[in-house]
Amino acid sequence: MSSSVLLERTAAPRRAWLADLPVLAVAVVWGGSYLAAKGITTAHTVIAVLVLRFALVLPVLAVAGWRRLRALTAGQLCGAGALGLVLGGIFLLETYGVVHTSATNAGLIISLTMIFTPLAEAAVRRKAPSGTFVAAAACSVAGVVLLTQGAGFTVPGLGDLLILGAALARTLHVLLMARIKAVQGADALSLTTVQLGGAVLVFAVLAAVPGTGDSPWAAAAAFGPAEWAGLAFLSVFCTLFAFFVQMWAVRRSSPSRVSLLLGTEPLWAAAAGIAVGGEHLGPAGCAGAALVLGGTAWGRRAMAG
Repeated sequence: MSSSVLLERTAAPRRAWLADLPVLAVAVVWGGSYLAAKGITTAHTVIAVLVLRFALVLPVLAVAGWRRLRALTAGQLCGAGALGLVLGGIFLLETYGVVHTSATNAGLIISLTMIFTPLAEAAVRRKAPSGTFVAAAACSVAGVVLLTQGAGFTVPGLGDLLILGAALARTLHVLLMARIKAVQGADALSLTTVQLGGAVLVFAVLAAVPGTGDSPWAAAAAFGPAEWAGLAFLSVFCTLFAFFVQMWAVRRSSPSRVSLLLGTEPLWAAAAGIAVGGEHLGPAGCAGAALVLGGTAWGRRAMAG
């Protein structure tokens, strides 16, 4: 075998890992997003923080993809706008949820989307999932039950239920993206820009309604250096950086490999909550976290098989 062939075979795995590292970085920052959102948001500033977070990145996305954005048809704009309304609901549920629960719980419960989506898809197609996948789903749900109990068996808290609602809303968003024909051929950057625009419109309308909390301007005026740093982390790293890395990675790797790496997000959420946020799970919570992580990983393997 020639030395050039050996070098090529050695370089291929190295190139794959070079593509993997930025995607893994996205999973890490997404895992840290729950703690960051919890650190800068209160029940009175949820909508204001969401307006600020996405209003900062929307102009960048619009400028970066202006030509392709102008090429969207009316049907594509309407479809993406409808998806944006759902996306707005997801962020509202997630952010209100993380205010009322721990960052660790939020990151682990939201990972149930990886279980809910195949189950919902199977229901729509009227095709029963495999027994292995059902067992994995049961394992994940049992983990969430343990995770949310604390010292004893009680009703899950408001924040846990809101995050569960966000996981269901994420499932709806995925199903709609696959079934709204107008958006299936649309450019990814343009589609994301319109969706975020629709979500920001929802937040702006809610911010104008009396009694929905502080205005974006009041919240921004009250921010100190730590709050601005948290907002920059959510805007720049968790939104802009994450989106562009995904676009870059799927062209150099495979969607399944990207999905597998992004699936480590709940692990990083738990690590950030415990190591940085000082959160404590307890024996039942640790067992629940292990069941959630194991069940979702098992479910992904079952679906891949």
